[in-house]
Amino acid sequence: MMQPSPSNKSLRILHILDHSLPLHSGYTFRSRSIFRAQAERGWRLSILTSPKHQESWKGKWEPRETIGDFAYYRTPLNTPPGARGWYELQLIRALKERILEVAALEKPDVIHAHSPVLNAIAAQRAARRLGIPLLYEIRAFWEDAAVDHGSYREDSPQYHLVRMLETRFCRKAGHVTVICEGLRRDLIQRGIPESKISIIANGIDAESFQDCPPDRELLENYSLKRKRVIGFLGSFYRYEGLDLAIDAFSLLASRHEDYVLLLVGGGEMESSLKEKARSLGLADRVIFPGRMPHDRMPGVYALTDVLVYPRNPMRLTDLVTPLKPLEAMAMGKAVVASDVGGHRELIENGKNGMLFPSGDVEALASSIEKLLSDDNMRSALSRYGREWVRRERSWQKTTAPYGPIYTKLTENYQL
Repeated sequence: MMQPSPSNKSLRILHILDHSLPLHSGYTFRSRSIFRAQAERGWRLSILTSPKHQESWKGKWEPRETIGDFAYYRTPLNTPPGARGWYELQLIRALKERILEVAALEKPDVIHAHSPVLNAIAAQRAARRLGIPLLYEIRAFWEDAAVDHGSYREDSPQYHLVRMLETRFCRKAGHVTVICEGLRRDLIQRGIPESKISIIANGIDAESFQDCPPDRELLENYSLKRKRVIGFLGSFYRYEGLDLAIDAFSLLASRHEDYVLLLVGGGEMESSLKEKARSLGLADRVIFPGRMPHDRMPGVYALTDVLVYPRNPMRLTDLVTPLKPLEAMAMGKAVVASDVGGHRELIENGKNGMLFPSGDVEALASSIEKLLSDDNMRSALSRYGREWVRRERSWQKTTAPYGPIYTKLTENYQL
């Protein structure tokens, strides 16, 4: 049965997320930016998170809560997260039922499920019951993220099972979007038709990253005046390679007494990184101010001279483009990044940043030193990077393909 197609202006979209604000992560900030761009197009949005949100948040929550301009529905689940397999099945069941409840209230035209694939499986079952189309958005492959987290190995049966589920679901979905070319190529190699895959790249909100004074609290608390600040802002995952950044800084510290390394954020590697800095005698020059509110980030960027992204080589970093280098470029900051595939999609060496061979601590140190000693080079990279990111990577531009994708889904959907 053909479903009536809404006009593009009146689209109602139900987004299904793993987690959202008030948690802070690249995932949540991308989600918020997508919602803002879609709302500006006049679309009506409903947002629902899986039980994984409460598992990560661990604070008080309501079945429906408003954060900023948007309302977020939550999904209760009483099954303990420890029982592998059983927990995932219960999560899918609970999320499907919650989608049906929210859809009865919000009456969406399209369900837009964001990775991981558990969300997509629950959303597909609900979409079939409701008779509406489904879009699946992949930000990273769940199996690759699990390898970095130590959940299982790349050659394990669990890895291949999750990979099979992901591939199988992409064949079933009405359309699939990915955040970068690396993920698109990988799906094509798995046999997913090119016509079924679109890229919705990461972007920046230029208005949120305007020139501003350096963050006064950090400037004064850590005596950063007249210092050369090498910075990283983000989550401390293993794959970010921040241990390499500390090793590179140790090579520079004895030659440059005015250099400091500012690591803003937190996560699983925080304790080991602090211990590494102490063991190298750098506890007073490797600064860990912790996680900071998103609205302070421009002021933190303003403190820095160079931003570093020394990601380790693995499938996840080779396939997925990060968001943080785009923010640094938008703030007019020079970036140094490892030459993993995700970085090569964003950075043209010598034009909008510098690339160094991944894992090479001496090359990273040399790149940082070169930029900090050459004001003309640093200014040229900063200027070109800022122009490029504002021209090519605004959220309004990167999210524009959603319009024709939703239209095609609603016009062609058959129950």
